[in-house]
Amino acid sequence: MPVTLSYHDYHLALLKSLFDTLRAQAMLMEQVPEESNQLFFERFEELIEQLEQGEQDSLYKGQDIICQIISRYPQIAQLIPRDLLWYFGGDCLHFMPDEEIVKYQQLDELQAEALDRGEDFDWVSARQAAF
Repeated sequence: MPVTLSYHDYHLALLKSLFDTLRAQAMLMEQVPEESNQLFFERFEELIEQLEQGEQDSLYKGQDIICQIISRYPQIAQLIPRDLLWYFGGDCLHFMPDEEIVKYQQLDELQAEALDRGEDFDWVSARQAAF
C-alpha cells in the first residue's frame, strides 16, 4: 500500500524539488549577479527549514520567494509546480488562470469535507482526478 503524504509534506517535497532544480540551473542565470543569487538561495533554504519546523508564518515568505522566481528567473518560471502557487496563495494567485483557481478551490472544499467527516484526504490522488 503506497504511503500518502500529508498536504503539508506533499508541498514541502515539491518545494525541495524546485529548490534543487533551481540550484542546478543557477549557472544558467547569468543575468542575475552571483551575490544576489546566493542571498536568494539562502532565503529559500531558510523557507524550507521553517516549513519543516511547521512555522505557518513562513507561508508569507513562500509567496515572496515564488514571486521572486517568476520575476528574477522568467526563463525557468514554468518549472514552478502549479500546486505551489496555490499552496502559498496571495500574490502567487496572480499567476494562475481563473479556471485553475476554481479547480483548486474545489479540491480545498473536498479536503475540508473529508476532514469534517474525520476521514483522511489524499491530496495527490484528488488532484490527479481533478486535473
